[in-house]
Amino acid sequence: MSQIRKQSIVSTIFVYLGFAIGFLNTYLFTRIGAPFLPSEYGLTQIFIAVGNLMFAFSNMGMTAVMYKFYPYYKDNLQKKKNDLLTWALIMCIIGFILVMIFGFIFKDLVIRKFSANSPEFVQYYFWIFPFGFSILLFSIFEVYAWNLKKSIVTTFCREILFRVLTTILIFILSFGIIDSFDTFIKLYAFTYGIVAIALLIYLLSRGQLKISFTISRVTKKFYKKILSFATLIYFGGLVYMIAQFIETLVIMSVIGTGAAGIFALASVISGLVQAPQRGAIAAALPVLSKAWKDKDHTKINLIYQRSGINLLIASLGVFLIVWLSYEDAVNVFGLKPAYLQSEWVFFFIGLAKIVDLGTGVNAQIIGTSIHWRFEFFSGIILLSLALPLNYFLVKEFGIIGAAYAHLISFSAYNAIRIIFLKRKFNMQPFSTKTAYAIVLAFVAYTICYYSFINLYGLAGIVVKSLAFLVLYGGSVIYFKLSPDVLPVWEIIQTKAGIRKKNF
Repeated sequence: MSQIRKQSIVSTIFVYLGFAIGFLNTYLFTRIGAPFLPSEYGLTQIFIAVGNLMFAFSNMGMTAVMYKFYPYYKDNLQKKKNDLLTWALIMCIIGFILVMIFGFIFKDLVIRKFSANSPEFVQYYFWIFPFGFSILLFSIFEVYAWNLKKSIVTTFCREILFRVLTTILIFILSFGIIDSFDTFIKLYAFTYGIVAIALLIYLLSRGQLKISFTISRVTKKFYKKILSFATLIYFGGLVYMIAQFIETLVIMSVIGTGAAGIFALASVISGLVQAPQRGAIAAALPVLSKAWKDKDHTKINLIYQRSGINLLIASLGVFLIVWLSYEDAVNVFGLKPAYLQSEWVFFFIGLAKIVDLGTGVNAQIIGTSIHWRFEFFSGIILLSLALPLNYFLVKEFGIIGAAYAHLISFSAYNAIRIIFLKRKFNMQPFSTKTAYAIVLAFVAYTICYYSFINLYGLAGIVVKSLAFLVLYGGSVIYFKLSPDVLPVWEIIQTKAGIRKKNF
């Protein structure tokens, strides 16, 4: 657990540093006087949404195959004979070629569907393809690096490097080095390509990237299982990704790109709530794969329970700190008034993130187990809920309807997975500490809200945030809600000179 804890902590630090850069970018996109319209900011987020959908359609299930079967390749083959990465690259490139073909075939349908409310999307439709291909390549190298226990490097590339490149583009447009949004968005289309190349160079420099075009004995032995696994995981991942980004597409179609930009701001800020999960997944996946291979159910259950309480504590803390000062932050940082509409959108999406994190790494546990087929069926349920809910609730309530749909569908999705793991393996992520964490978080919030209800502006943001952090963080440590929090607190005390180092 110490290895997972260390990688999770460092990765989470990088995630939050990336979010800090991301918020700088968001501010530069949305501030009063910014050279970007809400629809133009919305278009950058549409690139991310559609690029990820392209990844989902083209990855052919190979990213999941890499973390599921890597332990078998590692334990039975020399590095130079490991052909897992080779097959992943070949299949994914074939998948993306198919995406490009269908993209050209259905171009007219896209134009008819989005030209009225989202003409910017139609105008730059083909520029999303290099962006999507770059996400695909990076994701392959990312999962490969996870298996090599290099999750910290991949987190740096995904969370920090990509956002830094975006910051550079924003500044060179703002200072007139490039003269139009047209040039900006075309350069933006290649940012993820630079990130993928950077990770590739890192792996090559460490001698970690091995390509073999000889079919190994492991591939010959497991190819039927790999094909079966890849097929179902592919469709399961596809429906999950569609469910993740369907809100943006429905809003674009029904309301327009400007509304998608407002929704995107709420989604970006709610990403703060989800940030701890990214580091935890990257660190836990290879350990879970190995534990299933070794039939170590005790370790799996321990990871499940600890991830549940750790991620719940973190997500509650971040969500309530943001919610204490959301409106103040929009005003203090001078965002355009239209973005105040994102406040309650954030609230409901944020609640959905708490539900997702508070149920631990259940998706990764199922996905690396022998019951990985269930991920497909639960994904179908998620999509069957998300599609109609988004369409009807957006038409009825506007952008807040998409947030309602997100909370309902993802709560049901996680409930199904909790029940499945409980019945199959008698594993569940909750304990009395789960209830304590929720109660303590909302008690701390209530105290801070009513104590500083008349304090506004930057001073209000700082005071309320610090007060909540002391109250909630102190209570989590005092009541020992997580065995992983105490070692971190001891390290902080030691580094600060409050506590003497034990030898």
